[in-house]
Amino acid sequence: MNIRTVVLGLFVSVALLGVHPASFSQTPTGKTLPAISKTTPTPSATTTQTPASSSDLTVTASPKAPQPVNDDDINRFTNTIVLIKDFYVQPIGDKTLLNDAIRGMVSGLDPHSEYLDGDAYNTLLMTTSGEFGGVGIEVTPEFGILKIVSPMDDTPAAKAGIKPGDYIVAIDGKLVSEMSMQDAVDKMRGKQGSQVILTVLRKGEKKPLVFKLNREIIKIASVKSKMLDGSFAYIRLTQFQDPTAKLMRDAILNLKNQNQGQLKGIILDLRNNPGGLLESAVQVVDSFLDVKKLNNKYNDVIVYTEGRLPEAQYRAKATGSDLLNGAPIVVLINGGSASASEIVAGALQDYRRALIVGTASFGKGSVQTVIPLDKTHALKLTTALYHTPSGKVIQNIGIIPDVQIEDLKVIKSKTDEDVAMIEPIKEYQLKNHLAGTAAATSSTTDTKALENNDLGLAQADFQLFEALKILRTMYSLNHQGAKS
Repeated sequence: MNIRTVVLGLFVSVALLGVHPASFSQTPTGKTLPAISKTTPTPSATTTQTPASSSDLTVTASPKAPQPVNDDDINRFTNTIVLIKDFYVQPIGDKTLLNDAIRGMVSGLDPHSEYLDGDAYNTLLMTTSGEFGGVGIEVTPEFGILKIVSPMDDTPAAKAGIKPGDYIVAIDGKLVSEMSMQDAVDKMRGKQGSQVILTVLRKGEKKPLVFKLNREIIKIASVKSKMLDGSFAYIRLTQFQDPTAKLMRDAILNLKNQNQGQLKGIILDLRNNPGGLLESAVQVVDSFLDVKKLNNKYNDVIVYTEGRLPEAQYRAKATGSDLLNGAPIVVLINGGSASASEIVAGALQDYRRALIVGTASFGKGSVQTVIPLDKTHALKLTTALYHTPSGKVIQNIGIIPDVQIEDLKVIKSKTDEDVAMIEPIKEYQLKNHLAGTAAATSSTTDTKALENNDLGLAQADFQLFEALKILRTMYSLNHQGAKS
């Protein structure tokens, strides 16, 4: 078949796709048809996924009308392909040129849209199911290089000390600026146990940092949990995958059972959570809202989207009851919290169900819909923008915390200066203080143990330490209010 005929056929197919996109349907609970997966994969491009994210998409009130294509445009397109075939230094096959043409069209739209070939399509499916290969980082293209959105917990990247906001400038000694985003991601993939060397620029560091990472099969535990201070629960969500909401609910119920069926409150840690599946984020929010007590505020909406076509209009509503029965919630976020994480934080903030603490989130509020082209290829296209229940736009803005807490470091020392930084000096800490009664002495011992635990937590994770202090205060205020 003549290359011009093939290209013209491709052009017509793409044009039709633009006018009549693959139909998909949503229900208020966020379910989609099996053929199409609506995701919030962040600022994504893991080391096993084509890079596709950034927060550069701008929102305009009146988008430019599409310009019609004339014969000159089509001739220029087809002539370019013919000239490449005739004059390029190496022979290039028609299939390669057609794939590159599609990839170029999609990559020019926005940082999150991408053409998924067989490998990238399979990787997307593996990532959302919770297991894939690589070094465990979420990246986004910026300034012609790769910006790290977040390292995933318990992966080679996280263990090596790679941080959100770092920039990858070279992979195995080759400059990222001289690669396509696909090539850069492919170079970070590889056989389990093999090594990849990342050269990284970090704010505040005068010289580039070099990380030698051994690739692993990445198994993401999307939910982690533990008790803090004996009465308050800590729930960490690392990604939003298919089973995340159920795993979270199971973890909370398990902690409640360990604590005589009662929790005074929880800290929901979404720091460095790059997102994932929309349905999972909706289910997480729904676990903490009692639809009977919302009084139809914001029409019980958890999140909604707005796009050009009716199919892009989507609303997810609260339908359940509060798993915590009103116990206070503190949500921790930072610059690595993106997409689905921002949906959860924004909804809980709008309904005043949780206090959001930490630093401003990433600001990725666009919707990507995966539309299969055939059995092994698909398009991931940005089709809409997310809004919180109150109508706030997430894109390019992010979620602003109710309480700003920077990620500070408490330095261990042999003096009591670090203790004074955590809590004011108490009577029993003064030299030659008078002893109290036996009951008071027992209480003092308990207080000392609590302060020692707090000091250790402050040294290990200052933001979590501050979040726990806030949660204790919220519980005390709620408890006093209930008594009165």
